[in-house]
Order: sequence, then C-alpha cells, then structure tokens
Amino acid sequence: MKPLVNGIIERVKAIVDPILLSKGMELIDIEYRRESRGWVLRLFIDKEGGITLENCAHISEELGRTLDVEDFIPNSYVLEVSSPGLDRPLKKEKDFIKYLQRKIKVRTFDPIEQRRNFRGKLVKVFEGRIELEVEGQILQIPLSNVAKAHLEIEL
Repeated sequence: MKPLVNGIIERVKAIVDPILLSKGMELIDIEYRRESRGWVLRLFIDKEGGITLENCAHISEELGRTLDVEDFIPNSYVLEVSSPGLDRPLKKEKDFIKYLQRKIKVRTFDPIEQRRNFRGKLVKVFEGRIELEVEGQILQIPLSNVAKAHLEIEL
C-alpha cells in the first residue's frame, strides 16, 4: 500500500505545486491516508502573511476539479486544504532557516545520546544540519536524521 500512497502523493504534488506557485503560495505537506471516516487527502499550504479560509477554499476547488479530470486516485476520498497551523511542520531546510530562534520539537530516526525526541530552540542551520539548544546544551542533528519536526506553540 505504501508505494501506491507515495505515488498518489507525488502526482498530487506535481499538480498542485504550479497552482500554488502562481498564487504566491507554497505546499507545506501532503497526507493521503485511511482514517475512521475513510480516505483523506490533506494538503497544508502557506504564504507570506498567512493563509485565509478563502485561500483554502479556492485551492480546494481548483485542485478538486483537476483531480476529478485526472481521476488517478482509486479510492473515494475527502479533500482537505488547510493552513499548517501554529505548530506547523518543518520539512525542508528553508523551513528551518525561516524559523531560526524559535522553539521546535524534533523526533529523529536514529537516537542521539540515547534519545530520539528533542525540544529546544533552533539556533543554527548549516551544511545539512540543525543546531538545537536543549536544556542548556547545543545539540547538532543532521537533517537526514530528522523524522519529524514542528514548531512549538509559544503563548
């Protein structure tokens, strides 16, 4: 099932990227998975200054029409388009650079100092690595070892 899901995600990305680019927006993440109510195709989009409900509705309509025509997704699904939220995921190196000096949470594929989960301030991004200040210590994590990362909500 995983190769099929990855193939669908890649095709959707290829379709939506030019649409978003033309509107000054960017794709943050795509999920295609089975949930209790059935299959869900979920896109998280953003732009400078933030995303509005109107932006999400417009992209959902435009993408939905294209997906209906292309018709390559074998299951019926619900299409959801939303902003990444306050705890937005950090996927690309440019995401980490954009949020320097912010608190983030990182889970690694392989343990570092017998841990896989870290919460700290993002202090540096360089040469395919991030530097986190965790409990008063500086920790370097290769981006290739980052399984999941997202901003921490700061109130």
